Amino acid sequence: MTTGSIAPKKERKSRRNKPVDENAPLLPKRQEDVGFDEFDGASFPGAVFNLSTTIVGAGIMALPATMKVLGLVLGVALIIFMAFLTEASIEMLLRFSRAGKTASYGGLMGDAFGKTGRVMLQVAVLVNNIGVLIVYMIIIGDVLSGTSSSGAHHAGVLEGWFGEHWWNARTFVLLVTTLFVFFPLASFKRIDSLSFTSALSVALAVVFLVITVGITIVKLVNGSIAMPRLMPNVTDMTSFWKLFTTVPVLVTAYICHYNVHSIDNELEDSTQIKPVVRTALALCSTVYIMTSIFGFLLFGDATLDDVLANFDTDLRIPYSSLLNDAVRVSYAAHLMLVFPIVFFPLRLNLDGLLFPSARPFHQANTRFALVTIVLISLIFLGANFIPSIWDAFQFTGATAAVCLGFIFPASITLRDRHNIATKRDKILCIFMIVLAVFSNAVAIYSDAYALIKKNPSPRE
Repeated sequence: MTTGSIAPKKERKSRRNKPVDENAPLLPKRQEDVGFDEFDGASFPGAVFNLSTTIVGAGIMALPATMKVLGLVLGVALIIFMAFLTEASIEMLLRFSRAGKTASYGGLMGDAFGKTGRVMLQVAVLVNNIGVLIVYMIIIGDVLSGTSSSGAHHAGVLEGWFGEHWWNARTFVLLVTTLFVFFPLASFKRIDSLSFTSALSVALAVVFLVITVGITIVKLVNGSIAMPRLMPNVTDMTSFWKLFTTVPVLVTAYICHYNVHSIDNELEDSTQIKPVVRTALALCSTVYIMTSIFGFLLFGDATLDDVLANFDTDLRIPYSSLLNDAVRVSYAAHLMLVFPIVFFPLRLNLDGLLFPSARPFHQANTRFALVTIVLISLIFLGANFIPSIWDAFQFTGATAAVCLGFIFPASITLRDRHNIATKRDKILCIFMIVLAVFSNAVAIYSDAYALIKKNPSPRE
C-alpha cells in the first residue's frame, strides 16, 4: 500500500485552503487549529532538502570509523540495509497516520497507546535530538579549535591559522557560534523557512564529499594508499562483540522520523511525501556510501571516530593544507545549518511535554524564546563536557534513536488499531524489534565492557 493512496485525495491533495497549526507537525491539539494563513505550501525540492538535511548530520563523520570496524563490504551492505529498513518504518508511520487522521508522530503514538505513548515519544525525541545536537557542537569545536585523541593533539582550523589564543579556545568559539549562528537560525517558527539553508547545507556536504573523493583518487593514482580491509577482523569474542557497537551509529545516521510529519504537513501536495522520502534516502545513502569508502580508503586503520579530525596532517599531495581546511570548514558550516532543522522538533516536543494545554508557539513569543534559550544552553554545556562523538552516538543511538526509528513504528503497526496491517508488516515489525533490541543491548554491553577493561578496579 502506498502512502499517497491512504487518505482521500480530496482531503489530502492540497493545503492551500487548509491552514495548518504551527504546532501541529509534532504536537497537534486539534486538527482544525489555525496556523499561517499566508503559507501556500512547501515545494517538493524544499521538502527533499529539509528531510535530507535532517538525515545527513553528524552521523556521516563517524561512518568511516564504522568501516574500520566492519570492513568495506559488510559496512556498505549495512548502510544500504538500514536505508531500506528506514524507508519501511517511515511508510508505516505515514500509513497509520492517514488511517488515524493524526498529523504528528506524537499524535500517532497517542492514537495507538494513549497519553503514555505520546509522552514516551516526546521523551525519546528529547534524548535523541539533544544528543545529536551535542554531537554537532562537539564536531564544530573539534574542527575550529582542535581535539586530542589517544595522547595526540589534532589542531583546529583557527589554531592552525592563528596559533593558540584565548579567543580561539574551544569554549569561546562554541559560545560565539551559539550566540551568532544557532540562536538566529533557531528563531524561525516554521520549518519551511529553513529550506534555503537546508539546500545550502546539502551543497556544503557535497563539497566535503567531492574534495574527499578527489584527494583519495589522487593518492590512489600515486600509489600511496594501501588496499583497505574488506571484511571485519574478528580474532576473539571481544572483537566480535565490538562489531555491534557500530549499530547505534548506523541507526543514528538515518533517524529523521521526528521531522517527516512536519514536512508532510507543510507540503503543497501531500501525496508527494512518499517520493520525497525515497529521494532523500537515496541521496543520503549515496553520500554515506561514498564518504565511508573514500574516508576509510584515505586514512585506513588510523581513521578517528570523527574523521574530520584526521584532516589536520600532511596528505602528501599538492595544496594539502588548503584542501584540509576546505574539507573541515565546509562540513563545520554544514552542521551549523543542520542545527535548526534538528532543533525544530526538539523545541516543539519539550514545549508539548511541559505545556500540553498552552496556546501554540506562534501566539506565545515569550514561551518560545524561553524554551529556545534553555535548550540551546543545555546543548552548549553538554558539548563542553562530553569528550567524544562516539560516546554520544553510543548512548543516543542505542536508546532513543532506535526507539524513534524502529521500535515505535513497529509497535504502532503491531498494535494495529485500525486493522490495516498485513501479515508481511507484522513479520517485518517483529524482525525490526528483535534486531533493534538485541544489537543495541550487545552494543551497550560491549561499550561497558571496554570501559571497565580500560579503567580497571584499583584492587586488580
